Amino acid sequence: MSRKQKLYEIIFEADTPKGKLFDVALLVVILLSIALVILESVPSINANYRELLRLLEWCITILFTAEYILRILVVQRPSKYIFSFYGIIDFLSVLPSYLTLIFVGSQSLVVIRAIRLLRIFRILKLNRYTVAGNNLKLALQSSREKIFVFLFFVINVILIVGTLMYLIEGPENGFTSIPTSIYWTIVTMTTVGYGDISPQTPVGQMLASVLMIAGYAIIAVPTGIVTAEMVRSSTKSNTQVCPRCLHDQHENDAAFCKKCGRQLN
Repeated sequence: MSRKQKLYEIIFEADTPKGKLFDVALLVVILLSIALVILESVPSINANYRELLRLLEWCITILFTAEYILRILVVQRPSKYIFSFYGIIDFLSVLPSYLTLIFVGSQSLVVIRAIRLLRIFRILKLNRYTVAGNNLKLALQSSREKIFVFLFFVINVILIVGTLMYLIEGPENGFTSIPTSIYWTIVTMTTVGYGDISPQTPVGQMLASVLMIAGYAIIAVPTGIVTAEMVRSSTKSNTQVCPRCLHDQHENDAAFCKKCGRQLN
């Protein structure tokens, strides 16, 4: 096996001890970078440890830059990785720090602060290095049709109930328009209950009571759908990533990529 293939297995897969160690190390660095963003937003900590925070941030940025370059070098089709979801996330994870070198001067302090806060999106890199995250992604993909049908049903209920509440309560009770009534319906159905608008008539209160009770059942439905798919897909997930097309949803005993036919490592 060539050095490039060995690096590919370490960086893109976790079947070997070195691959697992690489993923764990990246997890630690990602969590550290997120902690730095959070600490930097605290005025007292930023005032006393600004230089240390910046030094640590640049060390992390250099590590992520090296990781991004290595991924491009070891993959067979660099453009496939660069324009993939994780390729874009990897690029955005290092971009903010370098942009701060361009926006200099007192006038751009607000811009710099906003750009640096974008580093929080590094948390999206976490999903790649956790088996549970991969299972959740597969479960959401498998259940998207069921969830779409469920959401379509919920939207219909929201529109119907919102319109009824507008007719029952009217502007004199705070339901000044159908969009306002729809807002109240969403808040009530999700059991949030801000309390800024509430029905005053007996009929409106009865309808609100039914909607509140139904809200508990409605919230549980997508959870059950995704959970069932997670149980089904958990036996199929592994860390095999196709070197050619970067497809990562293979059976445990797969020897070839089911998308492009390339032999797996």
